[in-house]
Amino acid sequence: MDEESGEVLSQAALAQRIGWCADLVAGMVSGLLAERWNPAGVEVLASGVDASGRKLPPNAWMALRRLGWTVAAPAGVRVNDRVVRMAQEQAGRALRSASWRADLTAGVLATWPADPRKRTAQEWEQVRKAVPGGEHLPSSIIKSRTRQAAKFLAVNGRLPVDVFELEGVPKVARMLLLAACDRQQATIERSDTDPRRVLLRLQLPTRPDPRAYADWTWVACPIMLPPTVPTGAVLHLPTLRVTGRQVRADMAYSHPVPKARRTGHTVAVGVDWGLNTLLSAGALRLHEDGRITALGAGGQFRAAGILAKQHRLRRLSERLHAKADHYQRLAGRDERHHLVGKHEVLRAEIRHVSDRRTNLNVALAWAAARWAVDQAIAAAASVIYVEDLRSLEARGMGATLNTRLSQQVRGQIVDRMRHLAAEAGIAVVTVPARNTSKHCPQCLTPLRHCKAPDRPTTPGWKWAICPHQSCRWQGDRDQGAWRRIAARGLTHQAKTVIDKASGHMVIRAVVDKLETAAVITKTRRADRSKTGPTRRKAPRPAPRRRRAPSPTRPHGRAGKRPEGHAPTDRLRLRRAAHRHQGVNTISTPTTGHRPRGAALGAGFHFHAHASPPRWKRSRKLNPTQDH
Repeated sequence: MDEESGEVLSQAALAQRIGWCADLVAGMVSGLLAERWNPAGVEVLASGVDASGRKLPPNAWMALRRLGWTVAAPAGVRVNDRVVRMAQEQAGRALRSASWRADLTAGVLATWPADPRKRTAQEWEQVRKAVPGGEHLPSSIIKSRTRQAAKFLAVNGRLPVDVFELEGVPKVARMLLLAACDRQQATIERSDTDPRRVLLRLQLPTRPDPRAYADWTWVACPIMLPPTVPTGAVLHLPTLRVTGRQVRADMAYSHPVPKARRTGHTVAVGVDWGLNTLLSAGALRLHEDGRITALGAGGQFRAAGILAKQHRLRRLSERLHAKADHYQRLAGRDERHHLVGKHEVLRAEIRHVSDRRTNLNVALAWAAARWAVDQAIAAAASVIYVEDLRSLEARGMGATLNTRLSQQVRGQIVDRMRHLAAEAGIAVVTVPARNTSKHCPQCLTPLRHCKAPDRPTTPGWKWAICPHQSCRWQGDRDQGAWRRIAARGLTHQAKTVIDKASGHMVIRAVVDKLETAAVITKTRRADRSKTGPTRRKAPRPAPRRRRAPSPTRPHGRAGKRPEGHAPTDRLRLRRAAHRHQGVNTISTPTTGHRPRGAALGAGFHFHAHASPPRWKRSRKLNPTQDH
C-alpha cells in the first residue's frame, strides 16, 4: 500500500515500481563495472587496504567509497544516497568475486598444456602450483576453465590475456540489496500478534525517471514468513528480485544454533551418491573398545520420477539449442532474414526450459538434503560423512550415462545439507571417496560385483559379494558404500580440518593405519529359538472369504466363485481378456503376440500382471472349464 496516497497496490503495480528502482540501480552498477572491470581495479579491491595502508571495511559499498569509486544517477534523475549504496554494494560484490577467478585463469594460462584435452602428470603439478590453493582444488574446476580458454583460442586464434578478456563485463541482475540501506530507505518489523507476519516498508519511485524527491513515496509490503523461519529469529532486510510480474524476497535471518564439533563423534551417518538411487544413507556407532556396528539396514532416497523429468528437459534443451544454432547459421548477420523471428522464439523457449530445469534441481536438492538430515536426527547422530566427489569425471560409460552423471546436483545437495544440519548442531564432513564401493565394509576385501543376487555370474555393478570365506557379506553396492564412508569418517575424525577458503570440514587423505580399523563388526541377532509350548490361537468366528462357498445358481455351470477373479453372473469374459485367459487360468500370454492395454488382462494395468489363484490342494478342477 502506498502510504502517501493510501492506494492499495496490486501485485503487478508493486512489481512495476520495484522494477523501476531496480533499473536505476542496475544502470549505475553497469557503469561502475565497465569503469573498474580491469586487473588494476580488482587487485586494489582484493588487497584489502587503501592507498594509505588502512584496512578496507567489510561492506562492499563502504570499501568502494574509501577508494573513491563513486557513481551517480543519470542526468535529470534524482535518487537518494541509499539507492547509490545499493548500486555500490552490488558492484563491489561482483568485483570481489572476480579476484579468485582472475588468479585461477592466470594460473591456467601461464601453464597452458600441449594438449588442452588431457594434461600430463607434470602439467597437472605445474598448474596446481600456479593457482593459489590449487593443491586441494578439484580438477573439474581447472578443466572447465581450460575448456573456456580453449574455446576462446578456437574462435580468436590466440589465448586470452586474462579473465577480463575471457569473460567480459558481467551482466547485472535486477535486484535491490536492501542490506546496504538504513531506516531512511527501508525497515522491517514483525507483527505483535502473529510472528509469521512481517511488514516491510521501503521508498519506491512513482515514475521510471524520478525528477525530485517528491517522486519517491513509502510503500508498505506485508510478507508472510514460511514455517522454516523460527519465531525467535532476528530478521534482516531482504534482497528483492523482480521475476516477470512477481517480486521475490530473499529473507535473511539469524538465530543461535548449537556449535558443530569436529571430533568426539560416536554415532555417524554415512551418505553415498548413486545414479538412479540418488542417496543411500545409514548410521554407525563407534563403541568405547573401538568396535563399529551398524544401526539398522539404512535407507535410500529414490527420485526416479524427478530424474526422469530432469533428463527429459535436458534432451529438450539440447534439441532447442541445436535448432537455434542452425537458424543462426542460416540467418547469418542479416537482421531482416525471415528466420530471425523464429530464432527469437526459440531463444525465449530455451530460457523457459532452463528456468524449469533450475527450479527442478533446487527442489530436488532441498528434498534430498532434508531427507539426509532427518536420518541423522532420527539416529541421534552428531556428524554426517559425505564422500567428496567434486573431482568425479563421467567417462567410459557411454554418452547418455556420462551426461547424466555430469549433471547431478551433488554440490547443491551438500550445500543445503550443511545449512539444514547447522540448525541441529550436526557437522557435515567430506571424506575421500577412494575405494568406498570397492572394498567389503566388514573385512576390507575387494568385492566381486554382479548384476543381481540371483545372477551371480552375470557381469554388473549393482550387487556386491565378498569372496572371503569367513565373511561372505553381500548387499547392494550403495549400501556397502555408505558403511565404508561412515566407518572411514569415524576412524579418521581426528584428521578433520576446516578448509580456509570455504570454511567447511574436510578429511583430506586416508591413513592406512586408521583405515585398517574402519571395519564393521557383525552383530548377531537375539536367540529366537523355541523355549516352551506353542500358544493355542482362538478359532476364527467366520471362515475366510476365499474359503467360503459361493451361493449356487439354479441354472448354469456355476459352482464356487473363482476367488474374486471374475464375476459369477457373467458367462464369458470380455473379448480382449478371453483371448488369453479363462476364469480359472490367469497368466501372461506365452505366444509371440504381445497385446497392449486391457488386451493383456481383463481391465488390468498395462504394467501389472494378475497373480495365479491360490487353489486348495484337495480340490481338483478342470483348467479348461468355463463358467
